[in-house]
Amino acid sequence: MKLNISIDDICPHPNSSIKVLDRCYEILNVFPDIKFTLFIPLSYTRLHEPSYFVSHDVSFCKVIAELPSENFELGWHGYYHGIRGVSNNDEFETLSYDACVGVLKNMFNESKIAGLYDLFKPILRPSAFRMSPDSFKACFDNGIELLALSEEREYYGADKLGKLQVVYYNINPPFKPLKPFQYTEIVYHAFEGDQNYLDQTKTLDLIQFLDTNQFEYVFLQKLQPYVNKLYNNYEEK
Repeated sequence: MKLNISIDDICPHPNSSIKVLDRCYEILNVFPDIKFTLFIPLSYTRLHEPSYFVSHDVSFCKVIAELPSENFELGWHGYYHGIRGVSNNDEFETLSYDACVGVLKNMFNESKIAGLYDLFKPILRPSAFRMSPDSFKACFDNGIELLALSEEREYYGADKLGKLQVVYYNINPPFKPLKPFQYTEIVYHAFEGDQNYLDQTKTLDLIQFLDTNQFEYVFLQKLQPYVNKLYNNYEEK
């Protein structure tokens, strides 16, 4: 069985920040081969709050840049994450092709200013797992190779996937509890107000789960991605 752990919303927002990495290192101390995929919004904002640009927080960038590459990889998680003044999520949900290209360029440019661009893998998880049909092609045309999505969403851009690969998560405690699959993708959040936040209790539960199952720990692109298939055919143990 293969397993990856991903964490969304790693960013300089004070209620998100890098504090969740303490939980990652607690897990890493027990399972030294564990693999984490960190999804980073480059200028995270919540409704009417100011944007938290990654490049403005030097200490954040330093910690991210110094993560051990054998255990951590970075994936894209949008620019604002939401729609400024409207919603906390859904940045990609209604975008036209050109608007999506603009979001991607803003992401890339901000990461370059922060000195992190070369550390990102060509992986995108759209906020709230939502994408407009035009966003699929825009991502493919701009270097994204893998989409981290949800089987619970309907994706009307299936005909525009091109050679994009798709991985679907199948666990997000407490909503989808810990359970072994042949290909197991566990999603947590770094934002402390989210029920899926990787807190100390969830960390202990996760350690116990990992200890009672035999997994091979992999980065997301090795978690058996399915090309042009918008459904979850992960098999249970």
